[in-house]
Amino acid sequence: MKEKFLRLERWTSGMALAAACGLLVVAASLGMLQIITRFVLEMPAEWTEVLIRFSLIWMVFMGIPYAFRHGAMVCVDVLYRWSKPGMRRVLDWVVCIASLGLMAVIIWWGWDYAVRGRVQTMAGLESISMFWAYLAMPVGGVFCVIGIIGNLIDPQRNELETAQ
Repeated sequence: MKEKFLRLERWTSGMALAAACGLLVVAASLGMLQIITRFVLEMPAEWTEVLIRFSLIWMVFMGIPYAFRHGAMVCVDVLYRWSKPGMRRVLDWVVCIASLGLMAVIIWWGWDYAVRGRVQTMAGLESISMFWAYLAMPVGGVFCVIGIIGNLIDPQRNELETAQ
């Protein structure tokens, strides 16, 4: 059961990270397009700014699960270094419960916000509902829950070994 969950977590975290990387490429490309259209062609494309903001929001919420999985999101490094092994496991549980609580709030209110925002449209892209931008919160939250539980089951503390 543990191995199956960790396999699922590796797949979902990898998928979320790939999406975050792809969205960074989209944002950078749209930024370059915006510069070219505004300053070279002198015909600004208003829709690029909206899509850059949209892709950056999604990029952040899809990148957070990877940070949670590697124990880099909620850092309690000093306490962790000073604690004995038994206390470290207690810290893992405290961080996990606090993080899951935060994710529950983000998923719950993010979904509510997305549903309420479905009647709004994006400025510059009136045909697209704000639902799709706000949906990043609950979707990213669900991926984070999987990463948080994966980190509790199989802790990875890569930042502790590389810290100076």
